[in-house]
Formats: sequence, structure tokens, C-alpha cells
Amino acid sequence: MAAELVQENERQQALAALKRLVAKPSYNEAPAPGAPFGPKIRQALDELMRICDELGYQTYEDPDGYYGYAETGTGSETFGIIGHVDTVPAGDLSTWEHDPYSGEVFGDVVYGRGVQDDKGPVIAALFAVKALENRGYHFNKKIRFIFGTDEETLWRGIAKYNQKEAPIDLGFSPDAEFPVTYAEKGLQQSYLVGPGTELLNVETGGAFNAVPDRAEYAGPKQDEVKAALEKHGFKYHEEAGKLVVEGKAIHAMLAPQGVNAVLRLAIALDDVFKGFGPLDFIGQCFKEDATGTNLLGDVKDEASGHLTFNISSLKITPKETRMQIDLRIPVTIDRDALLEKLSQNVAKYDLQYKHFDYVAPLYVPKDTELVKTLMTVYQDQTGDVASQPQVSGGATFARTMHNCVAFGAMLPTTPDFMHQANEQWPLQDMFKAMDIFAEAVKRLCVD
Repeated sequence: MAAELVQENERQQALAALKRLVAKPSYNEAPAPGAPFGPKIRQALDELMRICDELGYQTYEDPDGYYGYAETGTGSETFGIIGHVDTVPAGDLSTWEHDPYSGEVFGDVVYGRGVQDDKGPVIAALFAVKALENRGYHFNKKIRFIFGTDEETLWRGIAKYNQKEAPIDLGFSPDAEFPVTYAEKGLQQSYLVGPGTELLNVETGGAFNAVPDRAEYAGPKQDEVKAALEKHGFKYHEEAGKLVVEGKAIHAMLAPQGVNAVLRLAIALDDVFKGFGPLDFIGQCFKEDATGTNLLGDVKDEASGHLTFNISSLKITPKETRMQIDLRIPVTIDRDALLEKLSQNVAKYDLQYKHFDYVAPLYVPKDTELVKTLMTVYQDQTGDVASQPQVSGGATFARTMHNCVAFGAMLPTTPDFMHQANEQWPLQDMFKAMDIFAEAVKRLCVD
């Protein structure tokens, strides 16, 4: 049984190692020599490499600080376990109940920035593999732990790894949820750019990957804009001489479940300032359809479901109109053809498509040995036999590797504290993840 593979000594050693790693803040800062994403991330990578050295793994740290890896076992094939050492900042420390850089345990819960994303899962996987060695198992593959350094930003560290190192043969990334994520949609982030206007000035919205829950308007004809908002039934309030349209924030990959305040403001503005192409685009074409169907038709596939389309900002000045867009593209859809259709359709509203960033999709079919084995392990370990392999609009490092999927480390019942104050991981969930990882590596890498 997997519960016998990971014993109390590995659990306690994992907690001690996690505390050491959490104590090294590792959010992105200005580059320094040997630290392309700032000294804090490099110090955390150094600490993780020391932990791997102490476990007896062979280690390599990129001298420029872009990545590191640790490995054990032998064989002609390489099994990769891919995580990241960087985190988002802790934010307002007054909103934390416990020090975000302590890694302390309170009431059977470990607290700290990164305990869910992704320091805790990385440590859990490390010590799960060590438990197999401690029980006397020998691996028929080389097991390589790969550590990226800017997953929360632009993935330059893992890109450098893939430039310099040989590809893995199969593996998983413990940076999502159980059971198995076999498909991750393509991630396209871009701009729609058009002419400006003297009629009004707007600058509202936020990050590419979030549905905005607030959109401010301080321009002319506010009474008419209020009337338009009320006609559509859009919630708003007045604040310091401006209108604030209210929405519901959610990650862009789940955009249809949110309420986009920027779109609602633009629809109302289009009622008042008709004839301005970029506003007509939202008010008369796109509207509030976060699947993009009004613009592009019904874009979906059997493997990964429907396109999601998030317009996360709107800026209108006398010189230019600019919108941020975030598309999560189904895995079998022709991206080039989709973007060509997008470009043609927005041109009708005096808008041009401008590329910003693209991350290719992940797709490992459900009938492959990797996905079937990981699903069976998860079901055997949890009794959750009704679960099925998952599709995600999110992005993990799994999509940067060959024959790789996202696998854990959060259980379906684990409260999600990623990127939030009081990030925490219940110990029973952490230890169950270690059991699942140990059994998975045993079945895939032991004769």
C-alpha cells in the first residue's frame, strides 16, 4: 500500500525542508548578476539545491540562475517532475494571520507563501521519491526534478532549460489539482488597437488573465451613461465624481463564470457614443459573450471544450484605443486560422490585432499509458472512482515538456489559497499527495 511507502520520518523531513524553502521569499525583482529574476529567486533556488544535495541526489544549477535540476536512478529514459521555485509576492502583510515566510504549522495546517504554489508540491514530490529509495526500490528510469524560476511571469527559466537540456521521455508537473490534467488549452494574449477619439477618455481594467470586477468612468455625459447602465440592468455606483461599474472577478480561463465590468461599461458607452468603431465592436458584436461566439462562431473541440475569450481592459485616448484580450484555445483548433478570422472580423470595427504572447497547448490523450496509470493511482489511493481526467484553461510547465501532464498536488477537497493571503495546505492533504506521488513513481519507474 502507498501509505506504507511514505513513513513518518519522510513526512517530518518534508515539513522541515518546506519551512526552509518558504523562509526564502522568491518573487520576481530586478535582475542581478547570476539572478535574472532577482536575488530572492536565486537564493530560493540555491536553498532547494542544497536540500536536494542533502537527499543524495545529483544536482546541477544553471550558473546564470535560470533553472536547476536534481536526479536519481538510472536508465535510458528520463522521467521528469517539473515544478517552480518562484512565487507571487505576499502582498499586504496585515491580511495574513501568520508570517508568510515562516512555514509554520498551526492546527495541522502549514502556512506560507508557496506552500500550495508550488514549493509545497515540489517538496512533497522530492520526499515521496526519497521514501521509495528508503524502502529499497530501484528505478529503471532516470528521475529528474526540474525547477523553473519565473513560472509566475514569463517562463523564461524553463525556456532556457529546454534550450540547453535534452527532453524528458515522460513525466508530470505537481502544480495543479488531482486527478490528472491531460489537456491545457493554448494561451494567446494579444491587443486590439484602433483609432482614438476626442469624445471621451477611458482607462480601466487589469491583468490579461483576470475578468475585471471594476470599471471606472469619469468622462462626459455621465447622466446618459447611468441611464444606459440602468437600461441594461448593470450594477454600478458613484464614487468621487465618477461611475464605477461592478462585476465579478474570476480567472480568465473561467471567464464565462465571471461578470466583466469593462464589457458592461463599454456596452453602456456605446449606447451613448454610437458610431465609434471600437465601442461598436463591444456594444454591437462581442457584447458579454466570454466564449467569443458572437465574434468567431462556435469554437470548440471534443478534447478540451469551448474557447474562452476575455477582454480585460479598455483604454481610449485622443490618439488610440487599446484592449487586452486573453484567449484559451481548444487543443485541436487551428490557431493560425482562428487568429486570421479574428483579425478580419475586428477590422470591421477599425481595430487591428496585435500579438503579445502565446503558450502552446498541452494534449496527452486519455488512453495513453501515462494518463491511465496516473488516473488509476489516484483512484486507488483516494477511492474517488467517479473522477475523470481533466481539461484546464490554465497553464502549467507540463505543456513545455514531452509526454507530460499536470498531476496534483491539490486534492479536489483542498481549499484553494494559491496567490491569496494566508496561503496554507492541510497536513493530511500534503501527506496524501506524498502517498499518491510515491505510488505513481513506483508504478511508472520501478520494474
